Amino acid sequence: MQPTPQKTSWDKLFQTAEAQAGLFTSEQAQRAGLYRQLLRRYLEHGRVRRLRRGIYRIVHFPMVEHEALTELWLWTGQVGVFSHETALSLHDLSDVLPRRVHATVPRSWASRRLRVPTGLVLHYAGVPRTDRAWVGPVPVTTPERTLVDCVRDHVAPDLVEQALAQAEARGLVASGKVAELRHAGPLRGA
Repeated sequence: MQPTPQKTSWDKLFQTAEAQAGLFTSEQAQRAGLYRQLLRRYLEHGRVRRLRRGIYRIVHFPMVEHEALTELWLWTGQVGVFSHETALSLHDLSDVLPRRVHATVPRSWASRRLRVPTGLVLHYAGVPRTDRAWVGPVPVTTPERTLVDCVRDHVAPDLVEQALAQAEARGLVASGKVAELRHAGPLRGA
């Protein structure tokens, strides 16, 4: 019986990065067993590339959809969830073309002094696991939670109405909830 080969620190790191569009954090590298000097060496030899402070990409990992969102999710320490117009787009609800990325982070972040990446809009609220879904490597609010957020935060009424109709037609949100949201929001002008 042959012994099972031990995974190297690189193998462990690759396994983590594989689920995150080829991206990883310095903390994840450390947990995988890559000490700082080795990570620096991988940077110098072009095996990994630094995207922003503490976030890296395996260079030869194939480009995947939503890689930029994965980078922003890692920036939130993996506690953020994409929401509002970004979630509408990820769920393919409405013709929304978000100019900025919207993510919801815990309320406790509101008091933090952060250097928020350009193009990222933070919303502060609790998002329970039941209100989260995954689109590829990134977490996103469920269609129902997305619509609730968009109505509450006054996203363009025509986009919300279109998203409500599409969500109802695709069976993503119950008809009763759609009617409740239509009644709650300022959708008359749609």
